[in-house]
Amino acid sequence: MSRIDESRRFLPVNIAVLTVSDTRGLSDDKSGDTLVERLTSDGHVLAGRAIVRDDVRAIVDQLRVWIDDPTVDVVISTGGTGLTGRDVTPEAFESLFEKTINGFGEMFRMLSYQKIGTSALQSRATGGVAKGTYLFALPGSPSACRDGWDLILKWQLDNRHRPCNLVELMPRLQEK
Repeated sequence: MSRIDESRRFLPVNIAVLTVSDTRGLSDDKSGDTLVERLTSDGHVLAGRAIVRDDVRAIVDQLRVWIDDPTVDVVISTGGTGLTGRDVTPEAFESLFEKTINGFGEMFRMLSYQKIGTSALQSRATGGVAKGTYLFALPGSPSACRDGWDLILKWQLDNRHRPCNLVELMPRLQEK
């Protein structure tokens, strides 16, 4: 449900997109393309894009680069959130979280349930904060990326969304 306060000026967010896959390249990364198209068409800035293999160390290394980059506000990944042995994205992300955004994964699975029923329990979508950077991990299908963006992130990354949004919290994420 969108509740946009049109009296406020839109503030673009700098978002990096990470695809986790052993088989995809930029030429056939449909899920990454879906995220890039959606976030840029909604007025945000693509701050970076990378593809890394399904490996905790590779994922963590790329996340750290973006977490340490003051021009990156948010990282959204696609892939590696399932239950197989190679699906290690949640482990990589959660090893860096200072705070977990439990509601993100819960909400993603609730919305997925409305579309795919009990198969939604196989998703380990997750979200959190590390050094003032929001991190969100979505499943690897273009449909999951559309749902994650269109139904959750689009709204929470819009500073005009009411009654509250994640952008408003950015200046305070590193408070002690």
